[in-house]
Amino acid sequence: MKIWIPGPTHVRSEILEEQTRAMIGHRSKAMSELIERIDPPLRLAFGLASGSSATVAVGNHSATAMMEGALLGVGPRVLSVVNGSFSKRWAEIGKLLEKDVSVLEFPWGQAVTQVQLEEALKTALKAQRPFDAVTLVVCETSTGVLTPLAPVAKALRSSPETLLLVDVVSAIAGSPLDFDAHGLDFALAGVNKALALPPGITVMCASKRYLDGARTKKRMSWYLDPIRTIDGHVERKTPATPVVTLYRALARQLEDITKGVTLPARDQGKTGAAAWSARFEKHARLRQATLAWAARHGLAPFPPEPLSSPTVSCITAGGLDVAALIDALKKKGHEIGNGYDKLKGQTFRIGHMGDHTEQGLAELLQAMDEVFDSVRVRA
Repeated sequence: MKIWIPGPTHVRSEILEEQTRAMIGHRSKAMSELIERIDPPLRLAFGLASGSSATVAVGNHSATAMMEGALLGVGPRVLSVVNGSFSKRWAEIGKLLEKDVSVLEFPWGQAVTQVQLEEALKTALKAQRPFDAVTLVVCETSTGVLTPLAPVAKALRSSPETLLLVDVVSAIAGSPLDFDAHGLDFALAGVNKALALPPGITVMCASKRYLDGARTKKRMSWYLDPIRTIDGHVERKTPATPVVTLYRALARQLEDITKGVTLPARDQGKTGAAAWSARFEKHARLRQATLAWAARHGLAPFPPEPLSSPTVSCITAGGLDVAALIDALKKKGHEIGNGYDKLKGQTFRIGHMGDHTEQGLAELLQAMDEVFDSVRVRA
């Protein structure tokens, strides 16, 4: 079965094999060297310049767990930008942590605007109750929306002490990130989306000011403490026993991406930042091919096309029976995703991310052509 859901996604055989090597001790020199291998390419994934003071790390938990961890390191006043199911999760976690959470809500399928975010920040400043942090999801997997970060960064200038915490789960390794230029303070992601690894660990990046501030906070968790996680990574000593096999897979995948190993023939020879850029361009082509297929069949992306994610396309079902479409494709060896949450049955999602190829997508779209008429809803 070829898996085209919005994650987990296809994992290369080389990466699966990497996890079968002999075990090493997690306090050994070999483990320290393994962690050491991860940092240089991971910094490229977050778009860090060579002189950046930001720190990258790996955590032994899900991305959702690290959302909770990230919030432990900020003050009580939080503004959560909500435009889908996963951005709503930021707000829910904040409330459980007894943060004073305000929600800036947008219809599903839309992105936060600079004007509205700036207005919310200025209103809080005027009331002498500035926000300690803003949370958002860069790529909202439930709707296929990719939020542009440049307008967000401009809005945050009106409240310079406010930190920006972002979920880049479906963005990292599939869409360009520029951690410093976009004023990010904490970014986190699982590895089972465009990084194309099995799920189980989290990658993250924290600004110096986030770390400095978090050290002064009363962080009521041992396992999810962001400072313990990041300091442990920097010291090459994980706080608790890590998923050694996934660390190996992550190191191999990051190195292969940076060497251009995973690129299509047209981009072979590109390495370093150029290889990462070529990977982003491949994802953009996969998005365009998917949206072109939808247009040919009279279907439209759920978000406006300029906001459509390069890693997961959310397509309005129109007159299609989504459950029937999914079942028909499974019989042809392909699995796509239903709509998420309140969009279930109204949309379907194609996760064209990670190491999926243009040829592979063409085969999926051909299969969708073949079943299209049979899954229409009959009047």
